Amino acid sequence: MLNLQRLEMYVAVVAAGSFTAAANNLGLTKAVVSFNIKQLENELGVALLTRSTRRIAMTDAGERFYLRCLQLLQDAESVLDDVRRDHSGLQGLLRITTTPEYGARVVVVPALAAFSLLHPQLRIQHVSSSNHDDLISGRFDVAIRLGQLADSSHHAALIDRFDILPVASPDYLQQWGGNIADLTQLEQARWIAHSRLNTPLTWQVLTPTGESVLFNAGQSPMLMADSASSLLAFALNGAGIALLPVWLVESDIVTKKLTHLLPDHRFPAQGIYALYPNTRHVPEKVRAFIDFLQRRVAG
Repeated sequence: MLNLQRLEMYVAVVAAGSFTAAANNLGLTKAVVSFNIKQLENELGVALLTRSTRRIAMTDAGERFYLRCLQLLQDAESVLDDVRRDHSGLQGLLRITTTPEYGARVVVVPALAAFSLLHPQLRIQHVSSSNHDDLISGRFDVAIRLGQLADSSHHAALIDRFDILPVASPDYLQQWGGNIADLTQLEQARWIAHSRLNTPLTWQVLTPTGESVLFNAGQSPMLMADSASSLLAFALNGAGIALLPVWLVESDIVTKKLTHLLPDHRFPAQGIYALYPNTRHVPEKVRAFIDFLQRRVAG
């Protein structure tokens, strides 16, 4: 029978990159961690790690085992959380990752604050990241993802939808006589694009007559960034046109720092999704938070 504590030690060693760092993180001695990893390898009959004076690395078997360990530990923690909840409410740790812009500006952080007050024994950790970190290896319970949802092995719950708007600063628009007149001019303009999108400048656009047309910028983006905040900063500084969420740019449009271009045209609405691992046992804390977030947005 596998020892869950040894699995946790193995995961800690891989995450920390060394026995010494893992031992410090776990509050144990290096000798104890090293002994338990060796015992784990003996029980399995395979080498999980290759060791050198500078670093450790997983073997092929070790990498496959690491992913299974993450899943097993997550399942075990979920079961314990639910048992504790039956007696004293939600407990344990809820780890959530979002983009910095949406997490702080819109709904997630305020929702987490309210959810925390309802469940005072539940510890909550919010991680802001422009990277789409893997839920399993990052040990996240929930990830809030924006845009068009790609195929995924995870479960997804739709939270809301939002519009995206082409915007530019008045300084940039001076070369176009103060505004963009039609889609042809929009295609020929200088674009700032999101580097994570496969086709950042190709969109189906709904015209004022109700016709759906393919918009495709005439040239490659002159500037690219991996976060909406950077795209917004480029646009505000007159670098070109960016396609950004309405919730991110509406205040700058009201104050005329940015101009909403072709407001009678509509780019595809984007989704806001809560992703959570496809496990046999979905923790109650995950179900409860997603339900809470959906009610809060709808309310």
